[in-house]
Amino acid sequence: MYRYNPTDQQLVDDRVAQFRDQMGRFLGGRLSEDEFRPLRLQNGLYVQRHAPMLRVAIPYGTLSSVQLRKLADIARRYDRGYGHFTTRCNIQFNWVRLEEVPDILAELATVQMHAIQTSGNCIRNITTDPFAGVAADELFDPRPYCEIVRQWSTLAPEFMFLPRKFKIAISGGAEDRAAVRFHDIGARARRDADGRIGFEIHVGGGLGRTPMVGRLLKDFLPREELLNYFEAILRVYNRHGRRDNKYKARIKILVKDLSLEGFAREVEDEWAWTRGGPATLGEETFRRMEAFFARHDTAPAPADEPADDPGHDLAHDLAFSRWQAHNVSAHRAASRAVVTLSLKKTGVPPGDATAEQMDGIANLAERYSAGEIRVSHEQNLVLPHVARRDLPALWRGARALGLATPNIGLLTDLVCCPGGDFCSLANARSIPVAAAIQQRFDDLDYLFDLGPLELNLSGCVNACGHHHIGHIGILGVDKNNEEWYQVTIGGQEGEGAALGRVIGPAFAAEQIPDVIQQLLEVYVSARTEGEHFIEVVERIGLAPFKARVYGGVA
Repeated sequence: MYRYNPTDQQLVDDRVAQFRDQMGRFLGGRLSEDEFRPLRLQNGLYVQRHAPMLRVAIPYGTLSSVQLRKLADIARRYDRGYGHFTTRCNIQFNWVRLEEVPDILAELATVQMHAIQTSGNCIRNITTDPFAGVAADELFDPRPYCEIVRQWSTLAPEFMFLPRKFKIAISGGAEDRAAVRFHDIGARARRDADGRIGFEIHVGGGLGRTPMVGRLLKDFLPREELLNYFEAILRVYNRHGRRDNKYKARIKILVKDLSLEGFAREVEDEWAWTRGGPATLGEETFRRMEAFFARHDTAPAPADEPADDPGHDLAHDLAFSRWQAHNVSAHRAASRAVVTLSLKKTGVPPGDATAEQMDGIANLAERYSAGEIRVSHEQNLVLPHVARRDLPALWRGARALGLATPNIGLLTDLVCCPGGDFCSLANARSIPVAAAIQQRFDDLDYLFDLGPLELNLSGCVNACGHHHIGHIGILGVDKNNEEWYQVTIGGQEGEGAALGRVIGPAFAAEQIPDVIQQLLEVYVSARTEGEHFIEVVERIGLAPFKARVYGGVA
């Protein structure tokens, strides 16, 4: 992973000192709440329903074991013993004390972490595929490009006060595991006919109040022009984006208003001024950045070497086999595997990890995964460099930590925002509804029979739970000061990117597990052999699902 140089470290340390002074002036009454608000937001500090919340940046979802231990230490000393991993691959501490936030930021700086640009109308955390650098289908590793964009966008004066927040994803695989079409800018790895490395650029995707699937803006952009082209897009957005109405301020609205063709013309005209200019990336830059992300699979473990913890033969152990089938993915090196640790154990809020679990994961990462951990936008943690001979020992370690639930990609691996239990913007609680769904369907045999099924839940239209792209999506809404839940089906990310469609009127919280059950019954009765839920929805449409749920009244 990228390592700070002295300039990087000085920047972060100075930022901590600056915010410590700002906090002192606010607590001393020399800054008003209105004056302090933009300052705290620029440092990831929110005022939530019950307590301040600090959002910490995890660039492109990559953590070292040292950094994860520091997060565990912060959870234990400054919060209530846990943290919440988000769909933006960051971590949130929901119970921090206002006056202690400068101390937390100082602690983070000691392990090359910060909370810069985790809020505000700026370029937010750059995200990528959690399997980046190890996926078998990868054209090239996107992480060096994520780091280049991160450095370019961090505290860039021109882009610190955009019309609205701005999100970028970069994906390197043939399969899109970074949901690039649901970002303001999405870049997918490509090679042209001559073998040159570059990107396919999508623009104007996003969820929230007005969800849209991103549009293809450029089918091939040479990699050396990445910053010049991104700069052109952002300048067009900065110049023409709405600032009079925050609900119409995202770039997706501008693309719609100008039309894709009109927006593309504006970008090409702007790019003409910077193309080949000072921000053009050279081979030396690529080599220097790629060196930070050297592969860990160049010396695979010899097949005849004993396993780290051989134990008993697990070849016929049902629990281990289930975990291996659902939580272990192919690595580009045959002797290694990618392991996903599930943060979706029934009874635990999705995405939450205790300090003890974070310490335990850091230990597992050091022992089995070159000290590296990834955060996925599905709110799970990934160990990307595991020798296959170590899988039994790793499974035992993960199971002891409560992180070996074999449900990755299944119904109970649901994505969920903190909702009304924490967020002051939420219309409804999401965690209790998620818990009710997990408890209702806590039957592994049933889950395995259902097959791949993504369920996403948000507490409001801001869509932090990405409900629009769930095969089944649930949105908390306010009806006469009561919590209700709207259900969508048919959303998905990846190649077939689509937004879910509302099936009808909203439901009370206690009805949601029954509604999910009814939707599943339609799927099971209609599917052919090997057909997944999303494929059935695409084939038969919404009508049979609506009829089952509403008794024939849509």
